[in-house]
Amino acid sequence: MHFAPRWLALAGLAFVTTATSVSAQSGTKIDSTNIRKIYDEALLRGQSYENLRQLTGKIGGRLSGSPQAQQAVDWGKVTMEKLGLDRVYLQEVMVPHWVRGPKEKAQIKPAKGKGIDLNICALGGSVGTNGKMQAGVVEVDSWQELAALPAEKVKGKFVFYNRPMNPTFIETGKAYGDAGDQRRRGAIEAAKRGAIGALVRSLSLAHDDFPHTGTMSYDESVTKVPAAALSTNDADKLSQLLKVDPGLTVELEMGCQQLPEVKSYNVVGEIKGSKYPDEIISVGGHLDSWDLAQGAHDDGTGCVQSMEVLRLLKATGLRPERTVRAVLFMNEENGTRGGNKYAELAKAANEKHLAAMESDGGGFTPRGFGIEGSPAVVAKVQQWRPLFAPYKSEEIGPGHGGTDIGPLKDQVKALIGYECDDQRYFDIHHTAADTFDKVNRRELELGGASMAALVYLMSKYGL
Repeated sequence: MHFAPRWLALAGLAFVTTATSVSAQSGTKIDSTNIRKIYDEALLRGQSYENLRQLTGKIGGRLSGSPQAQQAVDWGKVTMEKLGLDRVYLQEVMVPHWVRGPKEKAQIKPAKGKGIDLNICALGGSVGTNGKMQAGVVEVDSWQELAALPAEKVKGKFVFYNRPMNPTFIETGKAYGDAGDQRRRGAIEAAKRGAIGALVRSLSLAHDDFPHTGTMSYDESVTKVPAAALSTNDADKLSQLLKVDPGLTVELEMGCQQLPEVKSYNVVGEIKGSKYPDEIISVGGHLDSWDLAQGAHDDGTGCVQSMEVLRLLKATGLRPERTVRAVLFMNEENGTRGGNKYAELAKAANEKHLAAMESDGGGFTPRGFGIEGSPAVVAKVQQWRPLFAPYKSEEIGPGHGGTDIGPLKDQVKALIGYECDDQRYFDIHHTAADTFDKVNRRELELGGASMAALVYLMSKYGL
């Protein structure tokens, strides 16, 4: 075997290293320029904000199964068709149809004096009260406390879950997840102990009069009892009054009911990849929302940002090398039927999904991306941090992808959650305050640009 002289080998290595470095620098410079184009287009001519104005203003809340949800499907399809994409289509999916009914009513009935009105709302999926329901209240702040109570202390009463979100969590989403079990399982555990209903402290770090709805669950082997959320102010009020008047009662009236499932749709728009059309990058948000407000931050912002990703790639002439889809998922809030259907159809078609990204944390100032994937995949995306640094979106690392894209986990290299400053998100989440006026145009458009920039890089370099 012939060996080249050491100096020649080193010279060759130096040449290769230098050439590779120059090539990498050239690629970085081109990518930096193209990403700047994306941000300039978004900040100068972005359409996310105006699209959100249309969705929230003309349609409003879009609970699965409602006429408004169907209007949103029609709006999403028409809006994407106007972008001149390669394909826009619907994916049929059956969804639950729960209706809130007349506005809920509740009062604290003290032993003496007038009744005190409570700001409450039914939790999504709850049964109604079949007229007025009045009973005593037992307050708990943990499952252990509930389990330790004697049967006679619970039977025939409302169980009042008053564990607040933990304010020491810096990421408010973690505080939400930590406290959310009492909303999801509160009615089941109350009914197991013989209670007639569940009252749950709203999942919010704010102290105000807005009750927060959200999905709850039942166990078919356990009696279904009504479940309602109290505003944080009224949860504090009820707790204080119980200390001085443990014999007080609460009167509750809710007319909600579960109706038969109805047909709905995911809305999908795509640009075919120029080099690898069979490799797919999905980006999406959920089109449905709760019915108390306009569903602006949750998740109108994610939907319009996802559509904007496609528009930005087209407007800047950066045709993706891999196929990019924007997906407006139906039924994230109370069933995840749209996400499950998308994954089911992708698997049946033997599609090759490279990555899926979701925006479902509000339309606030972008911070970066959370990635569910192998360490190698996370490391590859983290290499692009310098390209996001000028836009303050370089917080990239392991994290949660998203509810709608979760069913794709075994079919993709990465699930990616768009992350923004969520400190204010749970002030309005699932409340009547989730309206268009709470969204800042510049923050929203910057988020869409951040998402488009990452899609551009994944499309060019893969994972």
